[in-house]
Amino acid sequence: MEIILTEDVLSNNNEAARFNRDLFRKKNTLTINIMSSPGSGKTTLLEKTVADLAGKYRIGVIEGDLATQKDADRIRAAGAKAVQINTNGTCHLDARMVAKVLPEFQDDEYDLIFIENVGNLICPSSYDLGQGRNITMLSVPEGNDKILKYPVMYQRTELVLLNKIDLIDLLDFSIEEAIEDLKNINPSSRLIPVSARKGTNLEEWYAWIDKAYEEWTKAQKELETK
Repeated sequence: MEIILTEDVLSNNNEAARFNRDLFRKKNTLTINIMSSPGSGKTTLLEKTVADLAGKYRIGVIEGDLATQKDADRIRAAGAKAVQINTNGTCHLDARMVAKVLPEFQDDEYDLIFIENVGNLICPSSYDLGQGRNITMLSVPEGNDKILKYPVMYQRTELVLLNKIDLIDLLDFSIEEAIEDLKNINPSSRLIPVSARKGTNLEEWYAWIDKAYEEWTKAQKELETK
């Protein structure tokens, strides 16, 4: 028996995403959605980013986890406003969850809001949150097979941060293979090897943020003149 779905099952999410996107535009805030498997190092990256870019950008963070405030506490300790979303079992953030916490950011102005999505290589890539950019973090201990095994995630990302390269001599991982795999399924993306814990090569990540912010603000000005 063939079942035809005539209604977009993501229609409610997409409506909320449009609301979020319009609000981000009105606030002149670039929002970057960070996706990855659990334990890849997203929170450590954000701790370093918040500390290093505090004098350049006004930064806020939305944290997504199934439970606890642990990651939000770490971001607050690093010096940024952080709001925790606990999904209570849901394997991803959706736009409605994000919309509910946005009022907590309305009292101040933010240049950048990072959304740390729930650790999962499948579901998060399917949900538009209203973000301006999508990035994915891959860590060396996960192995070389993840890009090809989870293609949708990597097809929908604009940047892959390969984290924990300080462990590369201890593990069987090829950066060249990862770059080639990414090129084959998403030629418009790029890969930056980093170590968030050691601070290795984070200047390339910061340069990517600078360029993304410049391009985003230019696009918003062009929209305003139309």
